[in-house]
Parts: sequence; structure tokens; C-alpha cells
Amino acid sequence: MLATERVLLLLISLLSFLFHCEHSLAFSLKDCTILYSENSKNISVTCAKRHLTAIPDDIPGNAVSLNLSLNGISNISRVDLRGLSKLEALYVKNNWILQIDDGTFADVVELKVLDLGENLLTALTKNMFQGLSKLETLSLDNNIISFISPVVFQPWSSYVYEIHTIKEHMLQSCSNLIELNLSFNNIKSMADNALPSMTQLRSLILQNNELSELPVAVQGLTTLEVYDLSSNDISELYCPYFWNLTSLTILDLSHNQISYIFDYKLQTLYLSSLQYLYIDLDECDSVDEGGFEGLDNLQILYLSEQRDRPFSNLQRLKKLHIKVHRGYYDISKDVLSGLTSLEYLITEAYFMGSLYPDTFKYTPQLKHLRISYSKLSVLTSDVFLPIPNLITLDLSNNKLRSLDFLAEAKLSALRWLNVSDNELFVISETVIQSLPGLTYLDLSANLLTCECSNYGLIQWIQGSKQTQVANAHQYTCAFPVSQRGKKFLDFGFDSYRIDAALLCFLFSSSLVVLTLLASFIYHFLRSHLTYAYYLFLAFLYDNKRRKKGIPHSYDAFVSYNVHDEAWVCGELLPELEGQQGWKLCLHHRDFEPGKPIVENITEAIYSSRKTICVISPNYLQSEWCSKEIQMARYGYQLFVLTCNDIDVLIMVFLEDIPANQLSPYYQIRSLVKRSSYLSWPQAGQHTGVFWQKIQQALEREENPAEHT
Repeated sequence: MLATERVLLLLISLLSFLFHCEHSLAFSLKDCTILYSENSKNISVTCAKRHLTAIPDDIPGNAVSLNLSLNGISNISRVDLRGLSKLEALYVKNNWILQIDDGTFADVVELKVLDLGENLLTALTKNMFQGLSKLETLSLDNNIISFISPVVFQPWSSYVYEIHTIKEHMLQSCSNLIELNLSFNNIKSMADNALPSMTQLRSLILQNNELSELPVAVQGLTTLEVYDLSSNDISELYCPYFWNLTSLTILDLSHNQISYIFDYKLQTLYLSSLQYLYIDLDECDSVDEGGFEGLDNLQILYLSEQRDRPFSNLQRLKKLHIKVHRGYYDISKDVLSGLTSLEYLITEAYFMGSLYPDTFKYTPQLKHLRISYSKLSVLTSDVFLPIPNLITLDLSNNKLRSLDFLAEAKLSALRWLNVSDNELFVISETVIQSLPGLTYLDLSANLLTCECSNYGLIQWIQGSKQTQVANAHQYTCAFPVSQRGKKFLDFGFDSYRIDAALLCFLFSSSLVVLTLLASFIYHFLRSHLTYAYYLFLAFLYDNKRRKKGIPHSYDAFVSYNVHDEAWVCGELLPELEGQQGWKLCLHHRDFEPGKPIVENITEAIYSSRKTICVISPNYLQSEWCSKEIQMARYGYQLFVLTCNDIDVLIMVFLEDIPANQLSPYYQIRSLVKRSSYLSWPQAGQHTGVFWQKIQQALEREENPAEHT
């Protein structure tokens, strides 16, 4: 009984430990994506549009933002958000949420933004928002709420003001106002004296209205720092409307219909303190070169439809966003000239088709680059060499078919890479290895092939502890056709893998076969290989002599054993050299000292017209004599083939050797059978005939026909 209790306590402790453990950071989440952030401590996770029916259980515990919008989640329980103690923003908009349990948000004590809009909530219960003491924004729009507890909002207060019209004296009493937000109304005009007393106004937000011209009332607001006129109907810019706005640092004119700028030069706005400018030029010709003169402090610039080179005076600009909505035109290679401090460059449909190798030589400080919707199909590494400090690179929505250019681009600092919506087939391991600092990679919507060429990529995605591959579990195979539509990471490469045991078996078997074959060749074919070697050597040597036209140095080379040297020096040499005048080559006299013996033998034989072999039992047993006669024999056969049957071999037997004793010596025996030879014992006392026949053999050009 006691042992059972201990086991139960141990299991309860283990379960408690696992229950309270924080979620670890998974680099490739199954249903969600960790958004890139330069601050690795502030992790933002998006699970939007993933067809989820419940909140995933692998959300990292240190996430500060979680987006679950546009799914099919119907219920949120307290367990779903357990462990997310650092969460500051939660977006669950546009789901099917019918119920949120009391105490669901008890663990997310740092939550500041909660969006529950566009769901099916019918009641806000008393403790639904318990624990959200730091909440700043709560959205419950587009639900079907029929019951609200009287105390559900007790911890907070919420005030909403809506202004639809602005009259001349409407804001007269607001002289101390610092910030004025009139956005999302239907304001079409503003009285010229609507803001006369606002001498401390710093921020004026007029976005999403129906203004057709710049309000004159803004003139003279020397304290104004932020001026937002985005999403209106403004079509013209005149410099008087910005007079005396000497403190203005942020001007937003985006999403208007500007068709005319006075003199096409923004310097006429007299905004020397301006640091942030957002402007669309969809209906206007682009700003001329030097058009931004006078805006020396500009740091962030958002443009559209800009094709000229107006940036030469913006040395302090750090962020440039250019978006093109119409047409196709060439961009000059020095379009970025003057932007020496630029760190962020975001372009859409701007660098169409290709990039000049020197495009970024003017922006050495560039750290963040986006080139999307530009129909890029080919890039070279030279484009990126001037910007080695690049941290993020977005090449999405192009037509790239290869990332091989990254292998030589030297982007060792790159941490974030987005190449989604291209036409990539294969990602080589060389490209991956060339990006050692990569922490985020998006390959979505490409034409990945499920073949051996991508095996390294799949292994890397599944095993990487550094790089998050966004939505990797959703990638599908495009090729081959038999695999199309299947999950990329689920593709099995078993049929392509080489079994280690089979490889070892093949290697060892091949080694054994090679060893046996070598032994067999050595034992049975050694003489044939030697024969082939010397024949080839003879061919090379003789061919070289013939090409050079070198004459023979000797009349005959004498091949003999050292034991027969007395006969050679006492009988042969005096007769042939002394009496008949032939020039002989003797190894003990004419071989070159220090040269390999085989080379000396070869040179002696092929430098002589004939070869005299002095054969005796000692000769037959000598290895070097055997080599000499083989060389002579191969020379003989070579001459037979090339020189009209010229006989170059003269055999002299010092002793009578029976045929049966010649059997082990195949080379000699075959020569004796085919060619004539001289016998010293048969000469007896009549040696004159013997020497006369040698002389005839040395003189005549055809083979002896008879055997003596």
C-alpha cells in the first residue's frame, strides 16, 4: 500500500511539473508562424487563416502577441491561454466564438489589447475579463450580445467622441489642446479660422475624411509636429498651406489623388524640420531630380510612382518606401545615388525584371531590403556585394527559379529571408550553408519538387534549431506529377537512401574480387603483361628514334651472363671487334653508370642493329638476361611488323641444351622453334665457319633460313 502511494505521489509530481512548464520555442510551429523581430525577446505569433477549431497548444510561452483571427474557433477556455503570462495583445477576431469561460484571461495579466470582434458572443458575464487590469483596448464589435453583466466593465472606463462637423469657433475654447484626432469622419472642409487659438497643438490627425484641399486653418501652427492628411481626396499641393510649420516632423499625405505639385519641387513646402514624409503621386508626374532639396533632415520617405532620381540631397534618409501602381518603365542604375545613410528600402513593382550590378553601391548602410512584385527571374551575387550588412531580405512575389546567387553574395549577417510566391524548384544545401545567421525563412507558394535534390532541404527544415521555416508543414509538392499536392515534409526519401550495410557489403565484395583478380593476373598473366609492357616500351623508344632520325650507335648488343664473360671477352670480342671490325655494346663496358638498369638495357638494344644472345644454363637462370632477351625479342617482333622481316636477333648456344630442358623457358623455346641459331660446341675445331656465319648474320638483312 505504501509503495502504491509513493508511485502515485511521483506521478502527480511529474504531471504537475509538466503542467506548469512553459511552452518551448519551436522553430517550425505546426499551425502557426513566429513573425520576425529584431528583438528576439518580443515574439509575435500569427495563426490567422489556418482553419483552426481550437487554440494550438504549442504557442511559445514568451509570446507577446498572438493573432488567431479568421479561423473556426468556437470556445476559449482557461486552459487554452495557460502559460502565456507575457502576452500583451490577443486578436481572436472573425471566429465562431460562442462562449468564453470565466477566468479564461486570469493568466494573461500583461494583456493590453483584446480583439473579440465579429464573433457569436451573446453574453458578457461577470468574471469574463477577470485579471485584465492592464487592458487598454477592448473590441467587441459585430457580436450578438444580448446580456451584459453590470460589473463586467467595472475595472475600466471607456469614452468615445465623434465629431462630424467643424465650425469656425467650435474649438475656440481648446487653447491648451496638444493632440487633436478628427479621423474617420465625413469632414469635407474646415473653416479658415477653425484653429486660431491652438498655440500648443502638436498633433493633428485628419485621416480618412473627404477633404479635397489642404486646410488653410493650419497655417501658422508653429508648434505642430504631426500632420496626418492620409486617405482624403486632396489633389493639389501649394506651398502657402505649409507656411510657418517650422516644427513639423511628420507629414502624411498618402492615399490621396495628388496630381499637381507646385514647381514639382517639395522644397517649396519650407519644411526644414521634416523627418517623415508619406506621399502618393499616382496621378502626378514623378518628382524631378533635386525635388527634395531643402528637406535635409528627412529620415523616412514613402513614395509611389517615382521613376526619376530625386534623392541626391537626402544624405540623412534612413527609410525609403517606393510603390508603383501603373505602367512599366526603366530605372536608372544610379537611382539611389546620394542615399549614403539608407538602412531600409522597400519597393513594390519598381525594379521590374532585373537589377543592375551597381544598384546598391550608393547604399552601403542598407540593412533591410524588400523587392517584391517586380517579376525578377534572375539575380546575380554581384548585386548584393555592396551591402554585406543586410539583415532582412524580402524577394517575395517575383519569378525567381533559383537562390544560387545567395551562395556567393556574402550575406553572413542575414537573419530574415522571404522568397515566397516565386517559382523555386530546388534549394541547394550550399545556399543554406552560405547564410549562417538565418533565423527565419519563408518558402511558401513555390514549386518545390519532391525529389532527391531537395532531400538536404527537408532534413535541414526538420532538424534546424536556429531557423524557423514559416508554414513549413503546409508546403506541398509541385513535382513530380505523381507527388503533386502531397505535403513536402511528409515526402519519403527511403527509396533514395543508400543502405549503409549494403554499401559496406558492396565495398568489401568489390575489394575481395579485386584482390582475387589481381592475384590471378599476377600468377597466370604476369608474363603476358610483361610482354605487353616491353612491347609498348619498345614501340615508344623506336618511334622516338625514328622521328628524330637517330642512327644506330652499335652493330650489335651482346646479351650474356657474367659467368660466360670469359668466353665473350676471350673469343667473341677479339674476333668480332678485332678481326671483323664490328662495334659491339657490352654492359660491363658501355652501360651508363647511375642510370636504371632497365633503361640501360632498352637503350643498348634499340641503339644496336642486332642483338647477340649468348645462351647457357647460367643465362637461362638469370633474371636480367631473361629481361634482355625479352626486350630483344620484342624488338625483333616490332621490326618484323614494321621493317620487312629484318632479323635483329642472333642466338649463340655455348652448350648443347636438350629441348626438354628448354620447356620451362618459354621465351627461348619459342624463339628456337621459329628462328635459326648457332652452336659453339658443334663448331668444334672449325671455328672459322662459326665466325663467318655470325658475320653473315650481322651483314644480311633477311632471316636465316636454316638451322646450324
